[in-house]
Amino acid sequence: MAYFVTLVHFTDQGARAVKDTVKRAEAFRAMAEKSGVKIHTLLWTLGQYDLVIVAEAGDNPAVVALNLSVAALGNIRSQTLTAFDANQMKDIIAKMV
Repeated sequence: MAYFVTLVHFTDQGARAVKDTVKRAEAFRAMAEKSGVKIHTLLWTLGQYDLVIVAEAGDNPAVVALNLSVAALGNIRSQTLTAFDANQMKDIIAKMV
């Protein structure tokens, strides 16, 4: 399983409907589960980003499909990073030449 960190900005539409953000997050969690993506953490933040999401999935296409589905709703723009835990980094370092 791979980890993903998604950094989220509200669009103008999403900001106008910010009172629905918790409901949208619940719908997102349900959508993610149907897509085979496990949401570990979803946090609203102050600063450069409005939300930070930590997720886990079996493959990149599942995350990309979920992100595209959510983006099509028009409430957010996001950037997703692939992340690695300590054990995965040990494996990666072992492959260095």
